[in-house]
Amino acid sequence: MKTLQKPVLPALRYHRHAYQFLLVALQYTQEKLGRVPGKVSDEASAHITGQELCEGIRELAIEQFGLLATTVFRHWGIRSTADFGRMVFELIERGEMRKTERDRITDFFNVYDFSEAFDRDYQFDVSLASVR
Repeated sequence: MKTLQKPVLPALRYHRHAYQFLLVALQYTQEKLGRVPGKVSDEASAHITGQELCEGIRELAIEQFGLLATTVFRHWGIRSTADFGRMVFELIERGEMRKTERDRITDFFNVYDFSEAFDRDYQFDVSLASVR
């Protein structure tokens, strides 16, 4: 009698919160672009490119973390958009995400510079500030 055992998967490279954030950012990006699985004609229509995902990550990080986005990402071991690509391809290898034939890890390389995207270009919301 044989027992079926799942193969032991290697430990994830980045902090577990980074992967949780990545999956939330994927959903955020799909919703923003109107490509939610189950609401589009086929699964291929729900596909998000590496660059689109990086942009969704940037927007969500600013929304959730503000000026602390770079600090949070560093804490998680993320230093550049290439790290998001590495995370995506780790999850693909584990069977937790899918890719198309056109998807490459290099799609995530140098999409934007963290210091520009999260620090220098940060827009303060002053709409609630009172003026006297």
